[in-house]
Amino acid sequence: MGRVAELADVSVRTLHHYDEIGLVRPSARTAAGYRAYSAGDVERLREVLAYRRLGFGLREVAELVGDPSTDAVARLRRLRGLLVERRDRADAMVAAIDRELTTRAKGLKVTPEEQLEMLGARLYDTIGGAYTATRRTEPRIAERIRDALGDARTVLNVGAGTGSYEPADRDVTAVEPSAVMREQRPAGSAPCVAAAAENLPFEDRSFDVAMAVSTVHHWGNPMAGLREMRRVARRVVVLTFDTDEPGWPDRFWLTRDYLPEFAAVLAEFPSLAAMADAIGARAEPVPVPWDCADGLFEAYWRRPEAYLEEDVRRAVSVWTKVGPEAERRAVRSLGDDLRSGRWAERNADLADLDAADLGLRLLVT
Repeated sequence: MGRVAELADVSVRTLHHYDEIGLVRPSARTAAGYRAYSAGDVERLREVLAYRRLGFGLREVAELVGDPSTDAVARLRRLRGLLVERRDRADAMVAAIDRELTTRAKGLKVTPEEQLEMLGARLYDTIGGAYTATRRTEPRIAERIRDALGDARTVLNVGAGTGSYEPADRDVTAVEPSAVMREQRPAGSAPCVAAAAENLPFEDRSFDVAMAVSTVHHWGNPMAGLREMRRVARRVVVLTFDTDEPGWPDRFWLTRDYLPEFAAVLAEFPSLAAMADAIGARAEPVPVPWDCADGLFEAYWRRPEAYLEEDVRRAVSVWTKVGPEAERRAVRSLGDDLRSGRWAERNADLADLDAADLGLRLLVT
């Protein structure tokens, strides 16, 4: 036991406590009667200590490592997903601090609200609290997704967020790395696993279909996540964004005239063709209705005043990614153009459109 304590960098007293409460019990004894750890015992101890260092309580750890529905590989994948989330959280905080340092170096003031927002733990932890106010299922997009799901009975929803677009008539399992988003899932919604798309804790072909809705651009490695979806499901359905078309930022007046930084947000995003090839999918355009109920970035293309509202912007990741300086400039310019009538003059052709193709694409295998 002393040698294990030394290797694990914990006290012998800690190991004794784990033994007493049944968390990690050495399965053997030496000839002298001392506790001895088998390879399996050490594997369990490693899991326990990893979860403890992530801040889990002993009762939570016991439930996680004792989950009878998972094997060692599934538990490792789940643990890796949590560690990736912690890493992303730290990366987001570093990026936020860098943005604030840049702002301060220019002699600009950073408000207390911006300081708290910029140090949000993770992108979805920053924007996630606003989701329930403006991010709801859009019935016409939901119908397209349901048609793509076909006759699938078991569905994995990857990057599930608060549960929009999850079909109520199927056996759904959700995957969502953000605790803020998971906590906002309504009562009675599908069970949700804390994991990352790049390491799904499921066996090969465990589901009829894996779906992902407006989430791929948030993944650390979109191509790896798509390949994981293809591994665990017989078919894949993904709602994503097309950046293949030359001059694609000009499709939408908001990015063309007010927020050119949007192009940089998706600079490293895989091409639509590459994503389709990765899962063997065809791409179908998904027009955005003029009265879209889901407050995604493009939703208000015929209702420009909405972009002046703080709660609308806070529920869209683009605004957090471009940073407060670009956001302030875009909102100020748009407000000026709405008041002067310049926006209406530039975009008069939109007034009679019921839907617009702004780059949303449905990948279907």
